[in-house]
Amino acid sequence: MRRLYLFATCTFWLLVAAFWAGSLWLPPAETIAAIAVDKLISPTELAKHTAPENCWVTIRGNVYDLSTYLPEHPSRPDILLPWCGKEATEAYNTKTKGRPHSPYADQLLVKYRIGILASEKP
Repeated sequence: MRRLYLFATCTFWLLVAAFWAGSLWLPPAETIAAIAVDKLISPTELAKHTAPENCWVTIRGNVYDLSTYLPEHPSRPDILLPWCGKEATEAYNTKTKGRPHSPYADQLLVKYRIGILASEKP
């Protein structure tokens, strides 16, 4: 019985040490996706994605593919359609009505991030 107790105690502390070192459990998938996606997308490429089934927008320098999100948007999907292929930071920040989106909306954006907007070279 004493051996079992020692084994269980040692195993527990090894697992705790591995957890704190970050080698046992991974961060949430959204965090991994946010870290892993650093693809540069040019404004020219962004402008090609204007259809509902292929809708990309830029918000705060990040590019998001909202194609699959359009039917899920709490408001009518056609609210978002004019922004497909464009810079939409101001529209996102104000909902074009002077009200900001919720913190939940900010968290939801992470799921749809596909890269960052590259600047056009002169």
